[in-house]
Amino acid sequence: MHVEHLLQDESLGLRLLWAEDAQLAREISGVTVTDLEDPARFVRRDEVVLSGLVWWSAEDGPGRAERFVSALRGAGAAALLAGEETHGSVPDDLVEACVRHGVPVAAVPAHIMFRAITDTVYLGRWGELSRRHTLPENVRGRLSRMAAQGAGPEAIVATAFAHLERAVAYVLTPSGRTVASTPGAREIPVGKAAGLLAEAVPVDADGVSPYERWHLYLPDPDDAPPRMVHELASVLGRCQEARVRARAEERQTADELGALLAAPGVDGAAVTSAVRACGLPDEGPYRVLVAETGAQRAGPAEGALAEVVAHAGQGAVGRLADGTAFAVVCGIEVGALQDVWPLVAAAENGVPFHGGTGASVDIAQALNGALAEARYGLASARSIAGPGGSALADASALTGLDALLTGVPAEVRTAYSRTVLGELRSNAVLLETLETFLARDGSWARTAQALHLHVNTVHYRIGRIEHFTGRDLSRLYDRLDLWAALLCRTESA
Repeated sequence: MHVEHLLQDESLGLRLLWAEDAQLAREISGVTVTDLEDPARFVRRDEVVLSGLVWWSAEDGPGRAERFVSALRGAGAAALLAGEETHGSVPDDLVEACVRHGVPVAAVPAHIMFRAITDTVYLGRWGELSRRHTLPENVRGRLSRMAAQGAGPEAIVATAFAHLERAVAYVLTPSGRTVASTPGAREIPVGKAAGLLAEAVPVDADGVSPYERWHLYLPDPDDAPPRMVHELASVLGRCQEARVRARAEERQTADELGALLAAPGVDGAAVTSAVRACGLPDEGPYRVLVAETGAQRAGPAEGALAEVVAHAGQGAVGRLADGTAFAVVCGIEVGALQDVWPLVAAAENGVPFHGGTGASVDIAQALNGALAEARYGLASARSIAGPGGSALADASALTGLDALLTGVPAEVRTAYSRTVLGELRSNAVLLETLETFLARDGSWARTAQALHLHVNTVHYRIGRIEHFTGRDLSRLYDRLDLWAALLCRTESA
């Protein structure tokens, strides 16, 4: 199949935005679906690349487009098929970058599912293969019935490969979690599995977050013909879509639990009943997690949090009224969550994934307080992660004043520092003296030594500081107020 054959398929409605005539005759080797800003390691030569453009934003459009298209050019992509659903149209920045790098680009109408395009590519690519290169007819029919009846991926993979001796296959998520595998397949450590996706076939399923999307991986590609692998990926796509629909009802139940936890003065029996409705045990230990990603719309944060929970154990995932994703999990230690968090965050490169949690609680009636702790941890994670970073903060582990202050909103920290320090904020010499004095427990001599000053000069400067701030540095509480103000000034700088 050539690029022009894909563009000529009227059922897809693709609209060519730019290409040179010679490029339209280029043969397509396959297709990759990605919304990574730098997809180079996942794209193989002569593949067409499908992207929903979630990575693009108006604030840094030209820069992001340049990085994305440059990666496609370096990988030898045959063409870019850009979806119009996210932004309403294909951004001009992206088209211009394609022209500069010589990458053909076409628009995918919002109503066209990406699966329709991938199916067209692979059916065209391997259409000349004989019937023995596809799933046997009886297996294909059985798989179709299994998918319709809600069979899980483990059963589907086992059935699909039962007729192939020694074939090994895995269904993996971007964070390296093994969803299913052929019977007897060796376990792949999550860190290693996450690095195998470039060699896997993505499973196209509607309504699935990028953190949970399945990939079909065969350690030895020769174990099964390509067309059979892609047929199986299509069946797995229907399987995952069925899971998404089933989970929608579970999410609604979890949302109702979240509404109870966020409301003050709720009856404890009602919380216990809501916990039970989510399929969680009547007794803990429970832990509450809250999370957010760069996207404010419903879906990504819940998907990322659901992937964390799937790695770690049992839990219910939902959405609070303010849009924050949350989860109530059972018997999971913070250490296990900290290990999984960066793996899940890495599934969406450049998208911050912030989370907060607190101490575990033994009874459902204490979950309201646990949610408040988790919210504070989330605010702390925003502060400690830095721009574009990801972090999970445990409010129960904030053991120092500097750590505690990270959970205070930046606007509040700035206001506190401005109010307490007053005119001192613009005097670098006095600020340095104050910080040195407090760091040395109010010792005049050690402060003078550290600053290479006479002790009388230190006395004079401390007097000026007390004048500007209205504080008495001989009093412990005033020292604490000023130390907190200095920390807030550092945090909000």
